[in-house]
Amino acid sequence: MARRNEQLIVSTLTDLGGFRSAQELHQHLRAAGRAVGLATVYRVLADLERDGGVETSTRQGETLYCACRTGHHHHLVCVMCGTSRDLEVDEIERWVAAVAAESGFRAVSHTIEVRGVCASCPAPSR
Repeated sequence: MARRNEQLIVSTLTDLGGFRSAQELHQHLRAAGRAVGLATVYRVLADLERDGGVETSTRQGETLYCACRTGHHHHLVCVMCGTSRDLEVDEIERWVAAVAAESGFRAVSHTIEVRGVCASCPAPSR
C-alpha cells in the first residue's frame, strides 16, 4: 500500500508539473477519486524528500514539492502558479567553484532557484 501511494503521488506530481503544495496535490488526488488522506500525502512527500525523490521550494512560507529528474540542476520558478523550468547553466557552476576556491572551501554543494512570474500569470500589482 505504501509503495502504491508513493507511485501515485510521484505520478500525480509529474503530471501536474512544477512545484505543488501537499494540499494542492491532495485536492487533485481527491478530485480524481483517489482515497488518499492528507496525512499520507505529507508522509510520502517527507519520505520522498529525504530519499531525493522530490525537490522542494517555498511560496509564501509554504513548502512546495516537485518530481524532478535526477542529476544536479537549478530551477526557474513562478511564484504565482508554481510552474518551473530546469536550468543548467555552466556559468553558475564555474562561479560556485571559483567562489569556493577563493574562500578555501572544498566539497561545496549549492542550490539555486530563480523566482519570478511566468508569462501565463498576471503581473503582480505594486
